[in-house]
Amino acid sequence: MRNLYALIFLSIAATTILETETVIAETWKRHTIDSSDRGAGKRGADGVRILDVNGDGRLDITTGWEEGGAVVVYLNPGPDKAHGRWPSVTVGSVKGVEDAVSVDLDGDGAIDVVSCAEGKLNNVFVHWAPKSKIDYLETKSWKTEAFPDSTGRRWMFAMPMDVNRDGRVDLVVGSKNDDAMIGWLENPENSRDTAAWKLHPLAKASWIMSIQSVDLDADNHPDILYSDRFGKEPGIYWLKNPGNSTGTWKRRLVGGKNKQVMFLTSGKLLPDDTTTTVICATLNGELVCCESESTGKWNETILPLPFGLKAGKGVAIADINGDARPDIVTTAEAQREKDDMIAVSWKENRPDGWVDHAISDQQGRKFDRIEMLDLDGDGDLDLLTCEEVHDLGVFWYENPTR
Repeated sequence: MRNLYALIFLSIAATTILETETVIAETWKRHTIDSSDRGAGKRGADGVRILDVNGDGRLDITTGWEEGGAVVVYLNPGPDKAHGRWPSVTVGSVKGVEDAVSVDLDGDGAIDVVSCAEGKLNNVFVHWAPKSKIDYLETKSWKTEAFPDSTGRRWMFAMPMDVNRDGRVDLVVGSKNDDAMIGWLENPENSRDTAAWKLHPLAKASWIMSIQSVDLDADNHPDILYSDRFGKEPGIYWLKNPGNSTGTWKRRLVGGKNKQVMFLTSGKLLPDDTTTTVICATLNGELVCCESESTGKWNETILPLPFGLKAGKGVAIADINGDARPDIVTTAEAQREKDDMIAVSWKENRPDGWVDHAISDQQGRKFDRIEMLDLDGDGDLDLLTCEEVHDLGVFWYENPTR
């Protein structure tokens, strides 16, 4: 990878394994946004997605609590109050909810929520928001409906995207196990008619973990990037946007072939990079880093997960210490490892190599997706995530850089 690791090695093969130095530093302070609450259906927080849902310029959070079923939106109170509990509303209850994301599906200006379920329900759901902002935090003002065409598959993830370029927001969705696929639910003229939403397959799959919309070939058309965890062809794939509303989205391998790939991210690892780097955590102790060439070929580099972790989960690219060199932030499913394991950490991107730093203490065993944003207004990026096994709930770690 000519840009990504030019300072670390002189030549590369198709796959290169790099070593890192470990430094145990002071851990970051954790601030709880919402705790587990069995009576309220808040058990097993499973993912955080962000969007400004009330138009105040601050990014809010949407989370599904898998074991309890609550689907919740949290309103960002601003930097002065971010350290305490956030105002919230439970928009619906979905047993086995795996993912929840905010999006205005019907174009009425009120931000709805879409949730995916894999369990007894096996559906994609929409939670219609009340049109009045006054009622937004009232649970009784929300209405939950299923998309009938999604029935029968174990849905893992949904990504809002105008797939057919008709001006209406569709949903790219991925499932797991029997009849697993990555496909899209087409938003009809009457968005409120859930029976009119049609499911279109894009590719067969085994266990979709994450989906992103990113222009991977710089043709000004957003492609679909996703990770498929199991099956005969696990790996990181992209579906190339055909550039029109009727063409075929062709599947191409990015990297991570035959690996248990988990959540992924994409971005730049050096300020002067001209190509996109895709990074995905795996369940076998690796970060798969893929960089594209102008020829369309992908070069793959393997980094070890921090602190010898074996079960990676979330990953993000962010400049943690303000040195203008993007770093790599990771979470893990440390319930499979020794009790004193640090499951949230970051790899510092130094000119002479990578250095591991701790973020979390030893509390928490199964962390999830990562969002990096400045929650306390001090100019550095904090880490937002959630934890499922030790009931830490939804929370953020305060970056101590500033």
